[in-house]
Amino acid sequence: MQSVCYVRCVRRLWGPAQASQILNVTNMHRSVCQLQHKKVMEDNKPWALISEVGGQGYIEEVTDIMKQHFQIICHKDFLQNPLLHGPKIQAMFVWNALPAPEPALLSSLPSLKVVANGGVGIDHLDVSYITSLGVKVTNTPGVVSNATADIAMGLLLASARNIVEGHQISVNPNTTHTQCQMGVEVTGSTLGIIGMGHIGCKIAQRGKGFDMKILYHNRSRRSVEDEQAVGASYHDNMDDLLKASDFVMLAVNLTPETTGLISHRELSLMKPTATLVNISRGLVVDQDALVKALQSGTIRAAALDVTHPEPLPRDHPLLGLPNVLITPHIGTNTYTTTRRMVQRMVENAMAALKGQTIPNEVKPK
Repeated sequence: MQSVCYVRCVRRLWGPAQASQILNVTNMHRSVCQLQHKKVMEDNKPWALISEVGGQGYIEEVTDIMKQHFQIICHKDFLQNPLLHGPKIQAMFVWNALPAPEPALLSSLPSLKVVANGGVGIDHLDVSYITSLGVKVTNTPGVVSNATADIAMGLLLASARNIVEGHQISVNPNTTHTQCQMGVEVTGSTLGIIGMGHIGCKIAQRGKGFDMKILYHNRSRRSVEDEQAVGASYHDNMDDLLKASDFVMLAVNLTPETTGLISHRELSLMKPTATLVNISRGLVVDQDALVKALQSGTIRAAALDVTHPEPLPRDHPLLGLPNVLITPHIGTNTYTTTRRMVQRMVENAMAALKGQTIPNEVKPK
C-alpha cells in the first residue's frame, strides 16, 4: 500500500516522464539492496567440502539441498588453493568414499566440525582418528534400506531366472531361436539372510512376498514381533543356515569380524544348486574362493552388487564366468533415495555445527 501511494505521489509532483525515471532508479536501488542482502546471507552460510558434481560425485539435482544451507566447494577447486579455503570449511560431505578424509586432508581443515557420510557403511572412515580431532562422524541409515533391498531381490531374481542371459539372446543379431537355460524357482524356495539389520529385514519382507521360507543369522536375535512380521526363523549357527538355503543373502556391515566371512569352508557347506547374493561389501567374500566354487560347481551362481576392488580389474576371473551377475554397487542409486541421503547428510551436519543432538552420529567402538 505504501509503495502504491509513493508512485501516485511521484507522478503528481514530477509528471509521467520524470516519474518513470525516478521509479526506475528506485527499482534499481531495491534490486541492489536485495542482491546485497542475498550476498550477506550467502556469506553467513558455513562452508562444506564435497567431492564433485557429476562423475562419481553428486547428481546435479541434489546439490540444491546442500546449497540451501552451505557454501559448497568441490575437492578439485579446494586443491587449487588449500591455504585459502581450508580454514573456512566446517563440514565435509563424503559420497562414494570421496573426498577421502585422510590425515593429510584433515590437517588442512582446522575448522572442520563434522564428516557427514552418505550411506550406512563407514568402513572407509577411520572413525577413531577423525573423532580424536574433535570432529563428529555421521552416516545415513534407514533411508537407504528400501532401495538396497530392492536391488538385492532384483539380483536374486535376475540370477535365478537368467534374465540377463535371456536379454542377450533376444537382442543378439545372430539369434535364430530363443531357447534359454532353465532357471531356478524363487517362489517357495528358502532364503537365508546373513545380517538382519534394517536392510536385512526389508529383504525378508520382500522374500515373504514370494512365499519364501526365511532363515536368518545375526549377531543378536531379533524380537519375536520382528520375526513374526516376516515369518523369519533364527539360526544361531550360520553353518546350519548355509546348508539349508537356496539363496544366501549377505547384508552385513564390513567389520574385522565379517571380513572374509564367506570363504572356502562356508561355500562348501552350501547346496550345489544355491546362489550367493552379496549387497554388503566385497571384502565380506573371499573372491578367490568364490571363483573356485563357481568353476567347480560347488554352488550354482553368484549375484554381486559389490566387489573388491570396484571395479574389478578387467582380467579378473569373476568377469569371465557365465554363472556370475555383477552390478557396479548401485544399491542406493535411485533419485528418491539419493535425495533422502543428501537431505539426511545436511541435517546431520547442521546439527553438529549448531551443537545439537545429531540424528545419526557414529561413534568409535
